[in-house]
Amino acid sequence: MPAVSKGDGMRGLAVFISDIRNCKSKEAEIKRINKELANIRSKFKGDKALDGYSKKKYVCKLLFIFLLGHDIDFGHMEAVNLLSSNRYTEKQIGYLFISVLVNSNSELIRLINNAVKNDLASRNPTFMGLALHCIANVGSREMAEAFAGEIPKILVAGDTMDSVKQSAALCLLRLYRTSPDLVPMGDWTSRVVHLLNDQHLGVVTAATSLITTLAQKNPEEFKTSVSLAVSRLSRIVTSASTDLQDYTYYFVPAPWLSVKLLRLLQCYPPPEDPAVRGRLTECLETILNKAQEPPKSKKVQHSNAKNAALFEAISLVIHHDSEPNLLVRACNQLGQFLQHRETNLRYLALESMCTLASSEFSHEAVKTHIETVTNALKTERDVSVRQRAVDLLYAMCDRSNAQQIVAEMLSYLETADYSIREEIVLKVAVLAEKYAVDYTWYVDTILGLIRVAGDFVSEEVWYRVIQIVVNRDDAQGYAAKTVFEALQAPACHENLVKVGGYVLGEFGNLIAGDPRSSPLIQFNLLHSKFHLCSVPTRALLLSTYIKFVNLFPEVKGTIQDVLRSDSQLRNADVELQQRAVEYLRLSTVASTDILATVLEEMPPFPERESSILAKLKRKKGPSTVTDLEEAKRDRGADVNGGPEPAPASASSTPSPSADLLGLGAAPPVPAGPPPSSGGLLVDVFSDSPSAVAPLAVSRVWGRGGGDDSALAPGPGHGRAPPGPPPGPSRALPGRPPAASCLLGFVCKNNGVLFENQLLQIGLKSEFRQNLGRMFIFYGNKTSTQFLSFTPTLVCSDGLQANILPVGPTVDGGAQVQQAVNIECLSDFAEAPVLSVQFRYGGTFQNVSVKLPITLNKFFQPTEMASQDFFQRWKQLSSPQQEVQSIFRAKHPMDTEVTKAKIIGFGSALLEDVDPNPANFVGAGIIHTKTSQIGCLLRLEPNLQAQMYRLTLRTSRETVSQRLCELLSEQF
Repeated sequence: MPAVSKGDGMRGLAVFISDIRNCKSKEAEIKRINKELANIRSKFKGDKALDGYSKKKYVCKLLFIFLLGHDIDFGHMEAVNLLSSNRYTEKQIGYLFISVLVNSNSELIRLINNAVKNDLASRNPTFMGLALHCIANVGSREMAEAFAGEIPKILVAGDTMDSVKQSAALCLLRLYRTSPDLVPMGDWTSRVVHLLNDQHLGVVTAATSLITTLAQKNPEEFKTSVSLAVSRLSRIVTSASTDLQDYTYYFVPAPWLSVKLLRLLQCYPPPEDPAVRGRLTECLETILNKAQEPPKSKKVQHSNAKNAALFEAISLVIHHDSEPNLLVRACNQLGQFLQHRETNLRYLALESMCTLASSEFSHEAVKTHIETVTNALKTERDVSVRQRAVDLLYAMCDRSNAQQIVAEMLSYLETADYSIREEIVLKVAVLAEKYAVDYTWYVDTILGLIRVAGDFVSEEVWYRVIQIVVNRDDAQGYAAKTVFEALQAPACHENLVKVGGYVLGEFGNLIAGDPRSSPLIQFNLLHSKFHLCSVPTRALLLSTYIKFVNLFPEVKGTIQDVLRSDSQLRNADVELQQRAVEYLRLSTVASTDILATVLEEMPPFPERESSILAKLKRKKGPSTVTDLEEAKRDRGADVNGGPEPAPASASSTPSPSADLLGLGAAPPVPAGPPPSSGGLLVDVFSDSPSAVAPLAVSRVWGRGGGDDSALAPGPGHGRAPPGPPPGPSRALPGRPPAASCLLGFVCKNNGVLFENQLLQIGLKSEFRQNLGRMFIFYGNKTSTQFLSFTPTLVCSDGLQANILPVGPTVDGGAQVQQAVNIECLSDFAEAPVLSVQFRYGGTFQNVSVKLPITLNKFFQPTEMASQDFFQRWKQLSSPQQEVQSIFRAKHPMDTEVTKAKIIGFGSALLEDVDPNPANFVGAGIIHTKTSQIGCLLRLEPNLQAQMYRLTLRTSRETVSQRLCELLSEQF
């Protein structure tokens, strides 16, 4: 080993490292380390004070021992002492030891902070750099509290050296990521933007990273950075490689800075200034042009740097989605990468084209690459690339190429990796339904899907085909014929048996006229599969058999023999045994008319969102394609009662919303069918049993209204196929007008108040006397973060509300909760207005809704006897104290529902008070801060005329009028 002088290095450290390397065994290494630790401990505890060199040497040894994986429990104080040294090498070792070994909970943090503060104030660039690196490496909350206010000042100071500015920017970025609440926004924010014009590109690179992160949380603070970023980007892309010699990487000028600037621009919409926008377009065109030029080097580093800037530029083009020429050029450029020999480039190209396929400007250009993508699906070795190819085929599919794409996916499904088969099955099912040109193709496709990938066909898929067949008379005969032929195969998947059992049980009579599919042959064919199936499928087949008793009386005896067999009546499974007993008894004692009534054909299912698409979104998460479509459909403000978003186009993918709030509120069924997606097959998915199913059917097939279902484990056919687990619900085209939103909450306190493609607002509230507390839940239904999220509440006279603040961001797929404390000061008429402002995808969104805080929420029920009620009723007899309304019933006049609404309104329901038992009488007190207002009500229904007469008497006319308006709208 060459000699190392004391002034140049640490000979003792070099010898120790050499001894460790020369150890022949682990035991020898541990022995040597223990010997050294004992020596270091004795030196630190000795009476003789150590000089700086010795401290540095021993601290280095401790650091090396720690890096070998041994615990170090001493030496920390000596390392802290090194920080006060004026020698760079000693200070450097002290900071290195602290950065590696000292945790954020150490008792030494205060001493360390003092030393760091002294170095930051020294204005020595070397010492400042060491201090900033230590702050960033430790990155604790204590560090942030101590220095988050100082570092911005160093960053924007005019006399700070470039190297320190770089370190300060990156250090501030680290602190902001760990403790964003401790980094104050102030005057420095406008000055840090101007670092984008700094002559030192290292400073510009560090500042761009910082500004990008800050702009994602506070876009308004840094919107002036757009023009500066475009200007800097323009200078980079138009410069020759020799102009930026120090920052040119394999003939590519400043590639990392270019990528960071392009990412910064993706935080904002296209520039509004025509000059800036034109300059940015020139930059993007230049980057696309350079991608077509011959490479200046054959080395992979050159192509990597060049392609990094290219892909980021394409991402910006897609983000802006406003330049048709650039979008098409980007698509063509990506098309060239689809056959590139580099796997990563093929993957990135497919991923970017998936997003391009959602743009109206580039969709047709993407479709021209269908053959290349199909070939990649067949020949690609990397499964992740094949999965992206499947995603791209799904994204580019429309009515013109649906059959080709579905056929290719079905073909690939036979050899696809198991990890992606279920996703492919869902996508094929969605495309087959959405773009079906006729029902024969749809039925053939789904049955082929079950045949090829039966184990990966989820329940949602075969539920869906049942729903569509039941709802379409012209599909029923063909479906029955097709499943009958498919069941004749020697080996059938159980899902095919389920579909066959359901379809033949409902529509087997449509093919019974053919001798080849007579009733007995149908029954024998299904029963031949019975012993091979699981218990839930056997339960479904037993329901099919009892349906056959009604459809085909000639096979009644054969079916009764099967139901009477010991294998059924004494089955170990209680569900199968009970079905066999009940069905046998039903077929024996019931007359033909009763059987026909109980076992009549299933009614059509309510039209709802497809459950297959909901499952696909749950499996994949909200896709970029869907998010872009939702964003385009949801530009501008949405106000309940204001303009609604335009319906999706025929080629767009419907997006089921998620019940992010978990309030369990079922969405209302639309009065008419929802807008069709353009296909022959309409959405008929329902999360709940069919409301029009005959009661007898529910009792027989659903077994008395329990949790069983016709198509779920252990069912019969009497109810609608169940939807996905609680959570996702259908996407609402828009909430009803503001008035009806408020009226829906008059008699309840919880539910979903507002919902569109981006945002869901739900409420949970409670009221007591004149005080109330409401929790507002904001659910982000997209995968993109909401920025600058600001809810504000404006109250009318008579109400006082204290709304607690929420964070400025809402992550994708997440929800935040906001509490509101409410006090009723006096009677009021107008509900408070909640305004929610946020930025999504670079676009400012504004949603305004009226909160359902109405006067009756401060109603406290009061019990009283008949005599007391009428005595008080007579006392409130002056004309200004009584308000009466006679109105026609808007809903069925159900006694129990009426009682529930009166109690939900807040009044006590008084029994045996009115001489007419059909009338409803209530009493209560409206509590405000300044007074208490007694209230009596009387509701008189007229069943023959389908009319109500509502009378309210209170001590204040305005209260009587307002309560009468609210309550009369509930009936």
